[in-house]
Amino acid sequence: MQFTRLGLILLTKNYEACVDFYTKTLGLPVMYEKDEPGSTLTCCDFGGAYLMIEVGGPEPPQPENKSKTIEQNPTKLRFNVEDVEATAAELRQKGVAIQVETYPWGTIADFTDPDGNLCSLRDEGSFR
Repeated sequence: MQFTRLGLILLTKNYEACVDFYTKTLGLPVMYEKDEPGSTLTCCDFGGAYLMIEVGGPEPPQPENKSKTIEQNPTKLRFNVEDVEATAAELRQKGVAIQVETYPWGTIADFTDPDGNLCSLRDEGSFR
């Protein structure tokens, strides 16, 4: 099998807030947008793959900044970075609640998007 492109589709309830989060807060470049009857989406570059943000996801948990359960969304979006602590500090300055944890195998920092989808930073150096 030879794939031409890989991507993820993220169905969201809070579409505009999620688009702002991924494009403005996290800085993912927009590849294209589509807004017509039956299809509202924003497609972002996701490190060579794509992240397509679409309407139609389940209701996010309450209160805000709380993660969906594994049953609601068994997926975590991972963003590898050179310096987890520095990137976490940058996200905190943008108002993102983020928790850094260090393990023998590396450092991660967990946070959620406006829909409660779990995201995580991971240090690139110990990934391999």
